[in-house]
Amino acid sequence: MSVSPPARRRALMLVNPNARRGAETLDPIIERFANGGVDAVVERFETPDEVSADIARRRHEADLVIVCGGDGTINSAAKGILETGLPMGIMPMGTANDLARTLGIPNNLLQATDVIINGSIRRVDLGEVNGHPFFNVASMGLSVDLARGLTPEAKRRWGKLGYALAAIKVATRAERFRAEIISDTGKAKVKTLQIAVGNGVHYGGGTMIHADATIEDGHLDLYSLELKNVWKFGLMLGAFRQGRHGAWDEVRTAKSTEFDIRTEVPMAVNTDGDLVTETPAHFVIRPRAIAVFAPQ
Repeated sequence: MSVSPPARRRALMLVNPNARRGAETLDPIIERFANGGVDAVVERFETPDEVSADIARRRHEADLVIVCGGDGTINSAAKGILETGLPMGIMPMGTANDLARTLGIPNNLLQATDVIINGSIRRVDLGEVNGHPFFNVASMGLSVDLARGLTPEAKRRWGKLGYALAAIKVATRAERFRAEIISDTGKAKVKTLQIAVGNGVHYGGGTMIHADATIEDGHLDLYSLELKNVWKFGLMLGAFRQGRHGAWDEVRTAKSTEFDIRTEVPMAVNTDGDLVTETPAHFVIRPRAIAVFAPQ
């Protein structure tokens, strides 16, 4: 009795050449995929807008999509993945790689390749703000100033240290803003330095949105940083890294499947590192919307 060989899978491999590790050779990775039954076709793109359009256009040529880049690159693929229903593999080639950290995907690219070859799939939630998807976090205030100040050149040169250096610079000139937060538990008027709404676990190079957050829990986690003295933020950094910032009186936290945030003047909203919309902002969760190759 003969045994049929396992079916080979076709992969559309989208590469961001401007990612921190985007210039690394892909030959060993493509060979590893081929030996594992995955035939990868590589496409490099110039702008993030091309990514989802490429996935949609080539949906019938692929059994899976492999995204090579950082969190911004993965974010740019979200609409295409959602539209086509194709499973997504992640090659963490960016600076922070927060989604990979949340999912337990190794930074070693050959090990990340094996995760995809092994075929273990998890369904994860997707956040949306004003129709724009995010995997990790969407925020306004400090993080927007940070995103504007953290250039691709600084990311490549300084790596995760670049986040810290830029954050210190931003914090020294930060000002509070007035906002109204509306959720299924009611309304709150706040004066805050930052409001962040998380879907995943990690953001900003490993900071945690909440100690018990997961990317599969079906709700969003919000915090509002209501400090009067910016210098105190330095004392709270350890708590933020562990997701325990809600223990401080100056940090408001909430969980919900939807949030609305209104501000006195329109404010930019940052999703996974990119500025894509502004307030008024409507946040919603899409439970288990995306299939991702990840360790169980």
